[in-house]
Amino acid sequence: MKLTVLGFMGGYPAKGVGTTAYLLESEAFHLLIDVGSNAVLALEKHLDPKQLDAVIVTHYHPDHIADMGVLQHVFQLKDPDKTLPIYGHVESDLHGLRESAYTTAVDYTGNEPIMIGPFRIAFLKTLHPVPCYALEIIEITTGKKLVFTADSGYLADFVSFSKDADVLLADTNFFQGQEGHKVHMTSYEVGSIAKEANVKKLILTHLPPSVEWEKLLGEAKEAAGDVVVVQLAEKDLQIII
Repeated sequence: MKLTVLGFMGGYPAKGVGTTAYLLESEAFHLLIDVGSNAVLALEKHLDPKQLDAVIVTHYHPDHIADMGVLQHVFQLKDPDKTLPIYGHVESDLHGLRESAYTTAVDYTGNEPIMIGPFRIAFLKTLHPVPCYALEIIEITTGKKLVFTADSGYLADFVSFSKDADVLLADTNFFQGQEGHKVHMTSYEVGSIAKEANVKKLILTHLPPSVEWEKLLGEAKEAAGDVVVVQLAEKDLQIII
């Protein structure tokens, strides 16, 4: 499967980069993970948005759903004969925003895995001010494993949830020394998770827009040691998993 980083900023777009959005492809199936600001424009560089087969949303904070309505307009105006399923949890009154004449809201509870195309997706409820779910995505034919923490403070359960992941996309919004935050994780925390979970590749995402990313990277590498490859999310970064 192939992962493309469309947006990785935390909170708001900056430096020409939008907020959280990822394109995951396998067997000609195209899954969009979160629909942050600038997601549609970023997606157009790689794929006609109307070729999407499904969307999954981790939670309903604006930096993860800002382009939801824009994407719905794409399906209304460019291809009104196609309906796009948008998966999301039901623990918020905002789940109805996924429903339109051209998109269908598909609910998940987070209590059991679901199948979306060639992917098996399991969930872990995160530590965040609103209900939010981390995703364990397994490509069924290969067993390759991608874990996306979504937004979360540190949880010990991330170690078992991320065990032996080929790629771990981790919310890294704070520096070492700020551990124990109830909204996002630090560089040290995500590096430690990757090391304990024997992750093959750690990618730092949900980056703070206006601080030193290389410092975050250095701290995560120090915590992870030689166990994992650590790098920053980058605009249009593509990874074969």
